[in-house]
Amino acid sequence: MIFPSSTGRGAMTRRRFVVGAGVWGAAAATGAGARAFAPPSGIPAPRPGTRFDLAIGHVPVNVTGARVRAVGVNGSTPAPILRWRQGDTVELTVTNRLHEPSSIHWHGIRLPAGMDGVPGLSFGGIAPGESFTYRFPVRQSGTYWYHSHSGFQEQTGLYGAIVIDPGSGDTRRCDRDYVLVLSDWTDVDPADIVSNLKFQSDYYNFRQRTVGTFFRDAHRQGLGAAVRDRLAWGGMNMAPTDILDVSGIIYTYLVNGQSPRANWTGLFRPGERIRLRIINAASMTLFDVRIPGLAMTVVQADGNDVDPVTVDEFRIGPAETYDVIVTPAAAGPYTIFAQAEDRTGYARGTLATAPGLAGPVPPMDPRPLRTMADMGMGGMAPPTKTGNAPAMDGMDMSGMSGMDMDPREMEPPAAPHQALPAPKLKPGVEVQNVAAMPMDRLAEPGDGLYHNGRRVLTYADLRATVPGIDPRPPSREITLHLTGNMERFIWGFDGRKFSEAAPIRLARGERVRFVLINDTMMEHPIHLHGLWSELENGQGDRRPYKHTITVKPGERLSYLVTADEPGLWAYHCHLLYHMAVGMFRTVVVS
Repeated sequence: MIFPSSTGRGAMTRRRFVVGAGVWGAAAATGAGARAFAPPSGIPAPRPGTRFDLAIGHVPVNVTGARVRAVGVNGSTPAPILRWRQGDTVELTVTNRLHEPSSIHWHGIRLPAGMDGVPGLSFGGIAPGESFTYRFPVRQSGTYWYHSHSGFQEQTGLYGAIVIDPGSGDTRRCDRDYVLVLSDWTDVDPADIVSNLKFQSDYYNFRQRTVGTFFRDAHRQGLGAAVRDRLAWGGMNMAPTDILDVSGIIYTYLVNGQSPRANWTGLFRPGERIRLRIINAASMTLFDVRIPGLAMTVVQADGNDVDPVTVDEFRIGPAETYDVIVTPAAAGPYTIFAQAEDRTGYARGTLATAPGLAGPVPPMDPRPLRTMADMGMGGMAPPTKTGNAPAMDGMDMSGMSGMDMDPREMEPPAAPHQALPAPKLKPGVEVQNVAAMPMDRLAEPGDGLYHNGRRVLTYADLRATVPGIDPRPPSREITLHLTGNMERFIWGFDGRKFSEAAPIRLARGERVRFVLINDTMMEHPIHLHGLWSELENGQGDRRPYKHTITVKPGERLSYLVTADEPGLWAYHCHLLYHMAVGMFRTVVVS
């Protein structure tokens, strides 16, 4: 076991839906950096620090009613919030008090390769009882996070937030500043979860379509349409209910280590400007975040300033960060509501004028279903006003009628991607599907967020406040397919897992366009270590810089990379279990 129970409990039953009390270990900062730490209250330290002593070890927790051990830092999970300042050099001495190797990766931080913290690539890892000192200049500002890159320690609690003050002072001053770390917790050994997924890929997906839903669909669509719908999905050995691999049946969703019942609370006075630094530290969960009754102004994405965008809701993939500003005019209380994409659970917190208050919890939205656009079969015809599209001349639509179509399925690809080359991949053991018509979906909010009556952020909305620093066009293009086999729980790039794939080689200083095509039915948050990704989202030279880009099913997108930092870098899906079974490559800059 990665983290055995202190009570000797057995394995959790498959259909136990945990809600929990959310009792976590108290923070115990030590050493010279203690003044720059904060416990999981979500409040950053008042001043940045430059020297930190971090001890990785077991932390007793009780989230679901069972006492177990997590992995944390300085007696806390989430780990302490680290506050730095742009332009300083930070020194962090990390001691491993576990009985297994460990590590810390500074997610999204630009630093020398030897400080990146990926065992086997950038350094040898931290052996039990040993220490390693990370030392690097802070070249950026914004909201970031850190986590283990060893085994499944990230899932068991080894993650924390980083707040970096701009060197010239923050131009968006607020009255209050809170960090909100979203995560998914399970009492079960993560190795057991992966084993279950390999044995049965829908082990944690308990809301499959049934005979009962077939009769309901037949009543709504007609018997013939419902039969054709089921046959079409069955012929592909896929299900439209495949939203997330691991669901609320085994997960409890947390805000700053607190379960929905524990109700993390941030205080405010009416009229104050509140900055919320929202980090998705979940291992396998995409969240849809909103605060009913409050508009959110997005001012930063992945640590980089963007022109303000006012929205009611946004989707945040694992490893992404968004900073939003809210200004409650009334006393509230207001609920911070983060529902899992598959609608099997939620995390929640409260903004209140006094401790102990709780805002109303809204009902979860209906669960989404995958569509033909998610299979890479979109772009067939323009939508009509009613959302129904006629078949294109000469195209066989006989197997498509009766599908749960949405207008987004019928949108043609954006002009730059109108003529796509035929995919070179062929379906096989490691490639369950090849997207025949991948689309530009950057302006789409995502499954479950269409036509919900709320303003939803999309990637197309993100516009950097200043132009990028490298105006050169790319000298070459690298296309990668995100591939997998749901039935066998196999994931990789171009139909190959990590052990079968050669490194991607870049010349130092080279300007490259990466093109990603998602041939699977799931979103994949793709993270490139060490180098910034400039998302080509139609904003010209104001392309947003991101360290993690979530690629929708059936989507084709591109981003620019300047290979300005030499070294051996990790490149992977940030769904932890997808990375663990093979969705991982290396990028060599030399």
